[in-house]
Amino acid sequence: MNANVTARRDFIKLALAASSLPFIPSVGFASAFADDRTAWYRAAKFGMFIHWGPYSLASVEASWPIMRPTPSGITEAEYRELPKRFNPAKFDPYAFVDLARAAGQEYMVFTTKHHDGFCMFDSSYTDYKITKSPYGKDIVAQLSAAAKQADMPLGFYYSPPDLHHPAFRDTSKLAKDNWHGEPLRPEWPLYLDYMQLQLTELLTKYGPVALIWFDGLNNQEKYDGVRFLDLIRKLQPATLVNDRIGVPGDYQTPEQFIPNAIPTKDVVISGVDPNIQDKLKPTVPKPEDFQLWETCMTINKTWAYNMHDHEYKSAQFLIRGLVEVASRGGNFLLNVGPQSDGMIQPEFQERLRAIGDWLTVNGESIYGTTYGPVQRMASARTTAKGKKVFIHVFDWPSSGFEVNGLEAKVISARLLANGQPLRFRQTEGKLQIDLPSQPPDPNVSVIALRTL
Repeated sequence: MNANVTARRDFIKLALAASSLPFIPSVGFASAFADDRTAWYRAAKFGMFIHWGPYSLASVEASWPIMRPTPSGITEAEYRELPKRFNPAKFDPYAFVDLARAAGQEYMVFTTKHHDGFCMFDSSYTDYKITKSPYGKDIVAQLSAAAKQADMPLGFYYSPPDLHHPAFRDTSKLAKDNWHGEPLRPEWPLYLDYMQLQLTELLTKYGPVALIWFDGLNNQEKYDGVRFLDLIRKLQPATLVNDRIGVPGDYQTPEQFIPNAIPTKDVVISGVDPNIQDKLKPTVPKPEDFQLWETCMTINKTWAYNMHDHEYKSAQFLIRGLVEVASRGGNFLLNVGPQSDGMIQPEFQERLRAIGDWLTVNGESIYGTTYGPVQRMASARTTAKGKKVFIHVFDWPSSGFEVNGLEAKVISARLLANGQPLRFRQTEGKLQIDLPSQPPDPNVSVIALRTL
């Protein structure tokens, strides 16, 4: 294990252990970023999302086949029977954590309950759960133990929608007719109590919880988000919360797209609508105006395991996606959907390990950085850390490389991959760098600048 990796892990371990203690982030963060609760998250940059449940048996998306059924798809009755056959006997929580580490991912988020209501933990308040399946063991407990042993921050995805619970909706009807929930029914307060009981279990039975990732879909205000934010703050003050329960959380969550400019607090970028891009300002904001955010994305087209989905994003695409996200100050939460036997398919593993190989060499330009001082470059992206600026070159030029708009005075330049010093000239906001004929990395090559 190299020194950089050890330092990253010690940083995150300390931040999680600190809870409510004052925390001073590493050099390179603006004073406005000195929030003890979010410091580890801002530094981590790259995480693993895991969508997993009985739906993996049928190679269908999580929950959605019964919310928006198709004539050729699985019926709701067939979907409801899947837990009776769910037995992921090959599940190894330590292998999951090891894969995340090999990919360079610094936190994990696991689906404890998706919209279908099936719980991957041993909840005392439902029989629709993993411990009542043929597998019979608490998946969340096992993953929590493995993550704790490896000092891996673990967060929990928890779906406020619950198509199985009779207080969420009239379950005598098909889910397609009322999957939005029915908050006007007299049973609705009972459902909110159920949510509180389950969140209390997750926050008291499984050790430190790095974050709660709600997925409230539409009309999120019906969940009384303030109630649950207060609950989380009371039970685990250090736990971060996303923005999908009707109230602002610690960070926003664009889904399957990367904002084309640095998000600011005056624009809401959550969800699946990329049209919000038009409202983002193509400028570098002041630190106090920056909006903390995280893009979640799949490796292929689906969140859950699907044996028929072979539209895999390339390792290069994903590496460049991570760079794009980091260059705008965000985090990249990359999803895997394990198979029904508990294994993660080789196509996912290959891409994750390739990203990890790139980060082993270039991680200094990602971890602990914030958005770069020069945006909207045609073939490169920048990140920053204190007096360092990192230029990520996507398309290696045949001659010299030029950066316009960098105000800080550069005192040195080198290739991050091999430390090779680079000759440069800087005049009136224009930086010209002499580069070797061949890029050190076919995916993204990084130039490290030191400035005054």
